[in-house]
Amino acid sequence: MRLTRRDIMAILGTGAVAATGLGGLSGPARAAGKITVLNWQGYGTDEAWALEIFKKETGIEVVSDYFNSEAEMLTKLRTNPGVYDVVLVNCARTRQAVSEGLLDPIDFAAFPNAKGLSPQLKDNPFIVVDGKTYGVAWVWGMNALAYREGGAVPESYAALADPAFAGKVGLYDDAVTAIAVAALMTGQDMNDPKDLEAIKTQLKALKPNVKTIWSSEDQWNKAFSAGEFDLSIYWSGASVRSKRNFSLPVVFDVPKEGAIGWFDTLAIPATSENKDDAAKFINYMIDPVFYVEWATKIGAPASANEAAMEKLPADDLSRTVHDPKFLASMTLMAPMEDDKRQAFNDLWQEVKAFYAS
Repeated sequence: MRLTRRDIMAILGTGAVAATGLGGLSGPARAAGKITVLNWQGYGTDEAWALEIFKKETGIEVVSDYFNSEAEMLTKLRTNPGVYDVVLVNCARTRQAVSEGLLDPIDFAAFPNAKGLSPQLKDNPFIVVDGKTYGVAWVWGMNALAYREGGAVPESYAALADPAFAGKVGLYDDAVTAIAVAALMTGQDMNDPKDLEAIKTQLKALKPNVKTIWSSEDQWNKAFSAGEFDLSIYWSGASVRSKRNFSLPVVFDVPKEGAIGWFDTLAIPATSENKDDAAKFINYMIDPVFYVEWATKIGAPASANEAAMEKLPADDLSRTVHDPKFLASMTLMAPMEDDKRQAFNDLWQEVKAFYAS
C-alpha cells in the first residue's frame, strides 16, 4: 500500500489508521503522554505529518530536541538526566554511550516491527555489549563517490587524484571519512590504518584536484549545481534527494574498494521516565508504512527494515542506490577511542591547511 500525503491526512480524519499498519502500535488512543526525542534536525523523527499520525493513534505527543554533533548528543545525555526518552545514536558511538551508562538495553518483544530488520544491522556487534543490544537499527547509508552524469565513470577512489579531474573534486569535511578514503586508496584498514604518514601524503596529493570541501547537503547541492566540481565524496541518501528533489545530474557509485558504511539506531536513554511510550515511537519509526512515505515524498537513508525497502517501488532511486548487496560489502565505521579520533582530526586539519596554502 503506497500512501500519498493526502492519503495520510485523510487517514487522520477517518480513523482508519489500523489499515496502514499503525494498528499494531497500541490499540485505542490512551491518555495523552509526552516523550522527548533527541536527533539531528530534519532527520525523520520530527516529520510533522508523522507525529500527527502517531499522536492520533497513541495519544503520545512527541517533542523534538536537536544536536549538531555526536559529541554534543553525548553531552546532552550526560547533563540532562530524565529529559530524553529516545535518542539517535550512530553505531560507532553506541559502545561509548553504554560504557557511560547512558542507554538501556533493548527488549525486542516491545518492537513488533523489528521482525523485518536486517540481521546484519539488528544484531551488529557494534551495538551489542555483553550479549545485550543497545539500540534499534533504524537507517543505514554509505559514503562513496558521486559524479556528474555523462562524465567518466570512476571505478576507484583513485579517480579523486586523476588529472582529468583537476580542480573538479569535492571532499567531505569529515576527518573520519577523509582518513577512510585515503586508507582505502593506500590499501589499509580504514578503521585501523597503521601508516598515517602514507594517508597524509595521499590526501595532500589530491590538492591540485580539490575545488570544494563541503560540510552540508545544502552546500553540496549549491556547489554541484554551480559546476564547481564533477566528482565528490557524497552520502548515498543525499544523492537521492539531490537528484529527486533538485533535478541535479548526479550518479552515486560504489568504487571497487567498497563503500564507507554506517547505520544509525534509535535508543532509549537509561534515565528516561517514559520507556514504554519511547518503545512505541521507535516501533513506529521502523514501520514500513512510515518509511515508504518518508522515503518517497521527502527522501531518506535506507531503512534497516528489509520489509520497508521491499515496499518501495522497484524503480525507486533510493532502493536502487541502496542495493542490499552493499550491506555485505561495505565497511562500517567502527567505534573509535577518543585519542584515535583526535589523531584523525589533527591530521585532517593539517591537510586542509595545506590545501589552503
